[in-house]
Amino acid sequence: MTKVVKSDTEWRAQLSPEAYSVCRMHGTEAPFSGEFYDYKGEGTYKCVCCNTPLFESDTKFDSGTGWPSYFEAVEDAVTEIKDGTHGMMRVEVVCATCDAHLGHVFPDGPAPTHQRYCINSVCLTLEEK
Repeated sequence: MTKVVKSDTEWRAQLSPEAYSVCRMHGTEAPFSGEFYDYKGEGTYKCVCCNTPLFESDTKFDSGTGWPSYFEAVEDAVTEIKDGTHGMMRVEVVCATCDAHLGHVFPDGPAPTHQRYCINSVCLTLEEK
């Protein structure tokens, strides 16, 4: 895999202000506000920064959290990093290709993986089937 590396100026020019804030500055969008939190269409969710396939729609589920949630990522598409910010231990999820912050993963999802990848909609695009 070839890493996508751009300058801060290039990321700012490419992304909306909200996408830049979340993907490059580790922000988050408000719950129940994102385009995909309740979306039911089929396809492949890709990184808004580099177009890497991240999640398939058949792994998406309603977690009730207000963010799109998936029980499994595309193989080798994301990197998980321990995150001790905000006074709690979490696991951050970033795009393995461009290091965009996507959200966090929690061990309270459904079978078969029992994982809940809680991802910001603004980090995603959807290639519909």
